Amino acid sequence: MPNVRLVSEPDLTSVVVLPVRPVAEPAEEGPAAELVAAGHALPADVTAEVTAFLAESEATGRAGSTVTLPRPTRTPAKLIFVGVGDADEAGWRAAGAAVSRAVDTAATVLLPSGVSGAAVRGLAEGLHLGAYRFTVPAEFDEAGPEPAEIALAAGGDFAAELTTASVVAAATALARDWTNTPSSIKSPDWLAAEMAAAGDRPGLDGVGGRAEVVVRDAAWLREQGFGGVLAVGGGSANEPRLVEATWSPEGATRHVVLVGKGITFDTGGISIKPVAAMKLMRKDMGGAAAVVAAVHAAAALRLPVRVTALAPLAENMVSGSAFRPGDVVRHFGGMTSETTNSDAEGRLVLADAMAYAVQRLAPDLLIDLATLTGANAVALGKTMAALYSPNDALAKELADAAEDAGEHAWRMPLADEYADTLRSDIADVYSAPPAVSSISAALFLREFTGDLRNEWAHFDMSAPSWSDGVDGVLAKGATGWGVRTLVRWLRTL
Repeated sequence: MPNVRLVSEPDLTSVVVLPVRPVAEPAEEGPAAELVAAGHALPADVTAEVTAFLAESEATGRAGSTVTLPRPTRTPAKLIFVGVGDADEAGWRAAGAAVSRAVDTAATVLLPSGVSGAAVRGLAEGLHLGAYRFTVPAEFDEAGPEPAEIALAAGGDFAAELTTASVVAAATALARDWTNTPSSIKSPDWLAAEMAAAGDRPGLDGVGGRAEVVVRDAAWLREQGFGGVLAVGGGSANEPRLVEATWSPEGATRHVVLVGKGITFDTGGISIKPVAAMKLMRKDMGGAAAVVAAVHAAAALRLPVRVTALAPLAENMVSGSAFRPGDVVRHFGGMTSETTNSDAEGRLVLADAMAYAVQRLAPDLLIDLATLTGANAVALGKTMAALYSPNDALAKELADAAEDAGEHAWRMPLADEYADTLRSDIADVYSAPPAVSSISAALFLREFTGDLRNEWAHFDMSAPSWSDGVDGVLAKGATGWGVRTLVRWLRTL
């Protein structure tokens, strides 16, 4: 990530970034973009050149757009005009991502006088998120290229905003790294160890508090009756794990449990996937990555709420010990499910973890994130998660947090008229009724919420967990979807 810092006096000798926005009512032959008035004045000759350039250039001011004016042998040596759109937090976030891709070594961003904390936070978050790159490393903390130095020239104290932005971006990068890692490396045991050590990652270490992480092995899962996790992981030579990460500050009066699906690779099991559908199944633990990373961020930011992440980790493979369609699984707490499709495995591991959360951890609120169904993408496209909850207020809080964070979610119906399709002849429920895929999955999970039935929400976030190319703050690959939403929401509690 770049080094982002505040300065009182800008360096105008090298690369200077000037925010621009669309002209409200552009003349037919006039400029389409105008400068956002900076708190630090440019030299008169530079101002005149900028005015003339904007009048002739293709600068639009659209959020995240950039136009460059080289000035060799002069100072500044280069001017980068970056669009901030409506100049809201989202616009500044998009601008930051664009700047991070346009700057190689160092730059100074001239911010307007009276700039808001939300704008500075959005810009800094975009600078960090847009700089993300993934390569398969020997160790995630090995030395990479020197980070760019980005100076923000702004009046006022925005240290808290910069800290929040860097922590949230570091946690998002953490979730992206884990999700991008090939499954040849990412066994449940490997991922559990990485999650336990995540407090040492740059950007999260030494900032604030530290989460406590406990890793449960397969013997513990058998002893405790985690039948869903054991069934799904039973076909693999790599045994399953359960990660429990907790941030528990003094004086916290509310306890939130976050549960994330953690399938480190999904073949579909005996109900095997076609090759095209299997190729990206290293991302099937994106929910687990998001919830654990969010707890590490909550600790680093010392948020005044107790938060626990549960990440049931398993590899769904095909072998003589794999579970079969028609098998009955006994979940934690005793409820049973009849397997109708071994490729509907994520809900089985979630069910165990959710039942454990309700019965052992007694939270006030229960939220789960899962790369659960392809139906999510059919309904809402590639960039939006499906949100299910019986609680109107909780659903609105989470949807608003997603929007404010620059992630997107749309509330879908928990249609009780489909609940009867869950009823099995030989178990309490079918794992996957044949109809209404995403809704049925949510209804199945609701069966394991116990007394928290009305204090629960479910994100089906398979589609937005992966980006097919560079798009705003997203790089190609894993998006870390959910980290920013969860941290934004937790900060409101």
